[in-house]
Amino acid sequence: MKNRIQDLTSIDFYKNRKQVKWLVVLVSVVIGVGSIWYTNRLVEELRERERRQIELLSSALEYASTTAENLTFINKEIIQQNYSIPIIMVDAEFSPIEFRNIIFKKNSSAEDSTKTLLRELEEMKSEYEPISLTEADIKVYYSNSELLTNLKYYPYVQLGVILIFGVLAYTLFNQSKIAEQNRVWAGLTKETAHQLGTPIASLMAWIDYLRNSPVWEENKEIITEMDKDVVKLRMVTERFSSIGSKPVIQSENLYHAIEETINYLRPRISTKVELVINADSQNLDAMMNKPLFEWVIENICKNAVDAMKGKGRIEIDILQDSDKFVIVDITDTGKGIEKRNFKKVFNPGFSTRQRGWGLGLTLAKRIIEGYHGGRIFVRSSEIGMGTTFRIILHSTLEGAEQFVTEGILEY
Repeated sequence: MKNRIQDLTSIDFYKNRKQVKWLVVLVSVVIGVGSIWYTNRLVEELRERERRQIELLSSALEYASTTAENLTFINKEIIQQNYSIPIIMVDAEFSPIEFRNIIFKKNSSAEDSTKTLLRELEEMKSEYEPISLTEADIKVYYSNSELLTNLKYYPYVQLGVILIFGVLAYTLFNQSKIAEQNRVWAGLTKETAHQLGTPIASLMAWIDYLRNSPVWEENKEIITEMDKDVVKLRMVTERFSSIGSKPVIQSENLYHAIEETINYLRPRISTKVELVINADSQNLDAMMNKPLFEWVIENICKNAVDAMKGKGRIEIDILQDSDKFVIVDITDTGKGIEKRNFKKVFNPGFSTRQRGWGLGLTLAKRIIEGYHGGRIFVRSSEIGMGTTFRIILHSTLEGAEQFVTEGILEY
C-alpha cells in the first residue's frame, strides 16, 4: 500500500498533464452518465407509480359510474385526492367531460380555456395510451406530474451548474497559477541579472587592464573577441533585467536588429551553416525591445543549427505585410517538426535534445506575444526538409498598445 502511494506521488503531472486532463474528463463523464442513469431509473419508477395511480383512479371512476354505494368515500378519498397528475376524461366523441390539475391563464375566457384544454389533450395523446372505462365509454388521458417533469430534467440542470462552476474554478485557478509563475519568473530574472552584474564588471576591468598592458599587441585579436563576449554578457544581463520588469517598446530598424544578431552569431557557429537575410527593404521599422527581440532571433537560429547538426542553410525573410504589421520568416534545412508538435515546441520543457532545457522557444513566445503583442508560430515544416518559424510584429505603437490593453492581434 505504501509503495502504491509513493508511485502515485512520484507521477510527473506536468509532463503527463494531457493524460491527466483526459482522465479528469473521463471520470467526469462517468459521474455524469451515472447521475443521468440513476435519475432516469427513479423517473421510470415514479412514472410507473403514477400510471398505477391513474389506473386506480379510473377504476374508482368506473365503479362510481355503475353503483351508488360509497360514492362519497370514493369521490373524497380517491378521485379528489389527485393534486398533482394532470388528467382529462373524454367521452366517445372525444369531447372533454372532466379534468383535473390543468393550468389555465388567469382571467382567461371560456374559449381560451377550451383551447388550452384541447391543446393539453393532444399532448397527452402523444405521451401515453389512455385508460379506457368500458362500462361508461370514457377514456382517461394523463401526463407527467410537475414533480416527475422536474426530476426528469434535474440531472441536466445539475450537470450544467457543476460544469459552469468547474469552468469558473478552473479559470480562476489557472489565472492564479499563471500570475504566480509570472512573479517567480520575474523574480528569477531580476536575481540572475543582479548576480551577473559583479563578474561582468570584473571582466570589463580585466579587459581594460589587458588593453593597457604589454601583451596587447601580441593578443589584440583575442582580447577584442573577449571584449565582444563581455558586451554580449552585458546584453544578456539587460535582457534578463527587461524580462523581470516591463520592457520599453519603441520603433527600431528591423533589418539592422537582425543583421547585428546574425553578425554576432556567424563566427560562433559552425562554418558549414550559411546565414542569409532577404528583405523587402532595409528601412522597415517595427515596434520592439531590441535586446529582447535579438534574443528571440538568436534562440531560433541556434535551435536551427542544432536541428541541422551544424550543416545547412538558415534563411531569414523580412516582409512588409501591411501598414500595421511586418513579418519575419526564419527557415532552416533541418530535420523538421511533426505537425502534432507545432504548438508543443513552445511548451516549457519540450526539447528534442537530450541535454536541452526546452526553454528557448518558450522564452521566445513569451517575449514576442507577451511583451511585443505580436505572434510567433510554426508556419510550415516537413520532416527531413526543414522548418519555417514566422514572427509577426506591429509597425506602429498604437497597434502594440492596443494588443497589450485589449489582448487582440488584428491579423
